[in-house]
Amino acid sequence: MANQEIVLFDLPSRPPNKSWSYNPWKTRLVLNYKNLPYKTEWVEYPDIKGKFQDHLPKADVYTIPTIILPDGTWVTDSWTIAETLEKEYPEPTLHLDSPYLSQVKQLLAEVLTPLKGIYAPKVHDVLLNDASKEYFRTTREKAFGATLEEVAEKEGGEEAWKAAQPALEKATALLKENGDGPFFEGKTLGFADLAWASLLIFFQRMGDDVYQAALKHSGDASVHEKLLEAVKPWSERSDH
Repeated sequence: MANQEIVLFDLPSRPPNKSWSYNPWKTRLVLNYKNLPYKTEWVEYPDIKGKFQDHLPKADVYTIPTIILPDGTWVTDSWTIAETLEKEYPEPTLHLDSPYLSQVKQLLAEVLTPLKGIYAPKVHDVLLNDASKEYFRTTREKAFGATLEEVAEKEGGEEAWKAAQPALEKATALLKENGDGPFFEGKTLGFADLAWASLLIFFQRMGDDVYQAALKHSGDASVHEKLLEAVKPWSERSDH
């Protein structure tokens, strides 16, 4: 008999353990919004490949979030997971046909790319358990061609936030397009909202200094704060 719970693989944090990374937060919010029964299995970075490689197509990198559906199917990547869950459990809908979704997906990249000098050192220093630190440092420093400390010094600080500011301001403008808010489509929640909320939660988990800097450079903190408040019923489950 198939397990009726979905399994969500997520990255643990330092105690008290709570979900922190914006990609698994996208999936967690979808599961909570659709009120689907699931359990979280926490996996440290070095253990991901060994746990996943026999169940997914061969890949250079295996990523979290990944889920196991009740029928035993493994699905990876937060966007693919959203599409799969929407197909399997269509109500309440994620409005994956929303014109805002592709715009938000682009803005997520435009915000995070210039902020690597902010988030990479913060993740390592503030969020990760010792079991993941060496793996994270080694893989990120190889990708960046510099140490985390060098990345923080050369690509962090106010200059990084200024580089991310245009994309943050675009998100603010999109949230204001439908004045009755708090979602991108006004009163209608969709995956675009959950995806953007996931980024805001990620900023919060790194520290209030990071979150407040993001709000400051958004041009209008209130619309982002209202979005987070509106998704609170689905963001409260963060530790199991």
